[in-house]
Amino acid sequence: MIEDHCEYQKRYYSKKLENSTLTLPRGGRKQDNEWSPYTDNGGTAAAISGKGYVIIAGDTRLNGDFCINTRHDESKLFQLTPKTFLASGGMQADRLQLQQVLKYQVEWYKYNNGGQTPSTPAIAQLLSTVLYRRRSFPYYTFNIIGGIDEHGNGVCYSYDAVGCTEPLNYGTTGTASSFIEPLMDCLIRRSNMVSQAPAELTKEEALVMLKNAFTGAAERDIFTGDAVRFYILTRDGCTTEVLPLRKD
Repeated sequence: MIEDHCEYQKRYYSKKLENSTLTLPRGGRKQDNEWSPYTDNGGTAAAISGKGYVIIAGDTRLNGDFCINTRHDESKLFQLTPKTFLASGGMQADRLQLQQVLKYQVEWYKYNNGGQTPSTPAIAQLLSTVLYRRRSFPYYTFNIIGGIDEHGNGVCYSYDAVGCTEPLNYGTTGTASSFIEPLMDCLIRRSNMVSQAPAELTKEEALVMLKNAFTGAAERDIFTGDAVRFYILTRDGCTTEVLPLRKD
């Protein structure tokens, strides 16, 4: 009985090995089913500041895996105080979480300081601290703080993912920032021109420039489009404007 069983194994497994083939992954490594905790939901945000004003803008398209999830996304822009806005690109889930963290920090500051609202530079420092604290597993967001400072003038702070920042008079983030920022470099800083001082744009000129920038970006970037929302902050308050963009 044992000899018959051994003979069966020898005949069966030898035929199975002859007919079997070994298939290796292409490139010598596993390429499919790779998981990442991050994703980029596309879209673009930008800000321009000047004497007595700051304009923050963001488009309303939300993307995912080359699909349009919604054409009416408003999560890129978030008002932290009456004089300060946060604009964020990158992953929507992370920016929603970051917005709530900053919102609770601002409320806690007001509770501890008799209802006093933190200034725009204070919130800028707070955001830098929050982002740097998460440097080992950072929020996948690239942010701009825009607001009115203690002197009544506009100011912008641009950030990388771990909180490095500096105050500027404009900033961009998102998938079309490579199209918009060179335009701002040219028309605001004049950094690539010879013997010309930086331009002092009025509020109306800055708004027109941002509209032209987003219109051009929507023609080149498939992740930016549908509409762009503008928040115009001044000493007197905040106004809103919406500009339709291409929807294909």
